[in-house]
Amino acid sequence: MISINNSILRSIVHKSLRPVTVNSVRFGSGAVTKIGRREIVGYGFSGEPVYYDSWQYPFPAVRYREITPELKALKEKEKGDWKSLSIEEKKCLYRVSFCQTFAEMDAPTGEWKKVLGGVLIAVSLGVWILLLNLTLYDERPHSYTEEARRAQLKRLLDLKMNPIRGISSKWDYEKNEWK
Repeated sequence: MISINNSILRSIVHKSLRPVTVNSVRFGSGAVTKIGRREIVGYGFSGEPVYYDSWQYPFPAVRYREITPELKALKEKEKGDWKSLSIEEKKCLYRVSFCQTFAEMDAPTGEWKKVLGGVLIAVSLGVWILLLNLTLYDERPHSYTEEARRAQLKRLLDLKMNPIRGISSKWDYEKNEWK
């Protein structure tokens, strides 16, 4: 058995957190995916070799991290008895394949606070505009009432405004009704 101490395990975790080198691989669908040297381990989401953390698709098509020489030694140790692995080594092996646990995926994100804050800001702006309209502006002019509008229409018809194409052209002056 290969024995791995904590300092080597820490270096494995530290090195596995570095950015993944990217190589383009073309698949049958024609899509070019960037998986680097990560191992393809399954069908995945829509048959594409992509990594996607979701409880709807619990088994991604590729591993989360590349297999480094340090991780190869740990993978060899994994093939033996799992009781000989420490909890830290088991966690490291899990993090090679997956980015998040189910508990981390289902953890609340706090996004509802932003949404609620935005809604409350919009409602408060609406209330402010309503209050400003009620307090700053005077009453509507008399010409906005229905009686005044009828009187204006009657005056336009009496003066025969725009008799060819306008409103007076639609009024029959002999019968005093609309055509």
